[in-house]
Amino acid sequence: MMTGENAFKGENIIITGGSSGIGKAAAQAFIMMGAHVTIAARHEYALQQSVEEIQSNVVTQNPQIDYAVLDVGNDEKVSELADKYNANHGSPYIIINSAGTADAEYFEEMSKEVFDKVITVNLHGTINMCRSFIPLMKHSGGHIVNISSMAGLIGIFGYSAYSTTKFALIGFSQSLRCEMKRYNINVSVLCPPSVDTPMMAMLEKAPKETQAIETSGGLILPAEVVKAMINGIRKKRFLIIPGTTAKFLYMLTRFTPWLTEWYIDGIVKKNQWNERRVVGG
Repeated sequence: MMTGENAFKGENIIITGGSSGIGKAAAQAFIMMGAHVTIAARHEYALQQSVEEIQSNVVTQNPQIDYAVLDVGNDEKVSELADKYNANHGSPYIIINSAGTADAEYFEEMSKEVFDKVITVNLHGTINMCRSFIPLMKHSGGHIVNISSMAGLIGIFGYSAYSTTKFALIGFSQSLRCEMKRYNINVSVLCPPSVDTPMMAMLEKAPKETQAIETSGGLILPAEVVKAMINGIRKKRFLIIPGTTAKFLYMLTRFTPWLTEWYIDGIVKKNQWNERRVVGG
């Protein structure tokens, strides 16, 4: 088991979705522990800003961080990045697949294009990264962390596309966990609850029922999620659920799913009733 602040010193780590949210917080945490981190995301300006911010926040001398512009949904671009990464850094020790997108709408109002985009980024993006980078890790071992969500354990109102991808990521990760043992590659899946990240801005346009469910348990900070993730990596845990409330909800769903359904249905009905009262005066 890896322990201590220097557990990841000198290790190569690549993080998609690294320009904001959980990915950005993870990059800073690993750099502070002496790792060499590459963050990847679609927009170069956001990546540059994140690198500058992280460098200014990290007290260690010469923090080892670089970036790569990448659309994880484009398998050819992901393959090209893997080749470049191998040439420049060798094999990664940890891959964190944090790139993701969300769109909260009533299913019957969601366009096929939007639904497909969520699947491409969240699901195919993670699959593309694993397909291209696992060959680099076969001989050295390492750890893959796929970012799912509590919405991958519990279907959420308004998240028909998002929950589809997050449930699928758990199944994909379970299969991968079994297959990767022969290469000494550990696999974890991270299932955070609602996190205070820029992605939460989409809630402003989400159905009122979705807003009520998402905010019912409050938001946790990216740093709290990353702390739980790093602890899970050290202990080689498969399922990582940050936060006491989220853990309780998971256990409730696992052993008494009807109680979770009752709880969520209650939030939805209460919100819909309040909406009817407002509309009806």
